Amino acid sequence: MAPTSSRTSRGSFRCQQLGKTFIVKQQTIVALENVSLSAPAETFICIVGPSGCGKSTLLRLIAGLTSPTIGSIDFDDVTPGDRLRSGMVFQEQGLFPWLTIIDNVAFGLEAQGINQRERHQRAMAFLQKVGLEGFSHNYPHQLSGGMRQRAAIARAFLADPDILLMDEPLAALDAQTRLILQEELLNIWKEQRKTVVYVTHDIEEAILLGDRVLVMTGRPGRIRADITIPLERPRTLAASDEPRVKEIKWSIWRMLEDEVRRGLSPNLQPSVH
Repeated sequence: MAPTSSRTSRGSFRCQQLGKTFIVKQQTIVALENVSLSAPAETFICIVGPSGCGKSTLLRLIAGLTSPTIGSIDFDDVTPGDRLRSGMVFQEQGLFPWLTIIDNVAFGLEAQGINQRERHQRAMAFLQKVGLEGFSHNYPHQLSGGMRQRAAIARAFLADPDILLMDEPLAALDAQTRLILQEELLNIWKEQRKTVVYVTHDIEEAILLGDRVLVMTGRPGRIRADITIPLERPRTLAASDEPRVKEIKWSIWRMLEDEVRRGLSPNLQPSVH
């Protein structure tokens, strides 16, 4: 039996032969088929794949926001009632416009019944990590998109879920802001060591952040490859320049290229590799 009290037992899970079917306008749409994966505690897993292959659906299944049509998700720990099993960060920041930044970041602690003084102290510590301590009493509309996303990431980590699910959280940002937030995310994860499942369209980002990269393809979506990233931690953005990173990048792209091209031009014939 898996332990239930040690820190390292929290956050591990297994998906076994998951399938998900939706009924849309009386039509049956199979979003996922026979998806299996294992996530040990404190692992950073990235998922890449073309649009429509079920990446976000898989995150929602792990989060418990929807149920699988077939298969199961098994968690190795027993999460106490006062703990979050999972938390999500979306591409849209999801901040509450009527709350200040510090109250947005502390929101998960408020839901846990922690008093205002303590939750503000803890929220301020995270705002310092993401460089927003000077904006704690601003409202979301007064911040740039990158700053709002920093606040959303801080809120997710501060709520202290066992599993953090991130659905393209940096996709809407400009390239320079994205690089900064990738490095900040690596630094926060190094301290917190949570289990993370991170969806992205950016192959290089997936390799930089992840211990493993799952490549999803098809409609219905399936996991085509599960690639271990041979980079030591801690990592910096300079790791993207290593020859082995470029080799992995092009290997993943070759798996995705035909499907991405067909998505742009449905009548295009597959290329030959």
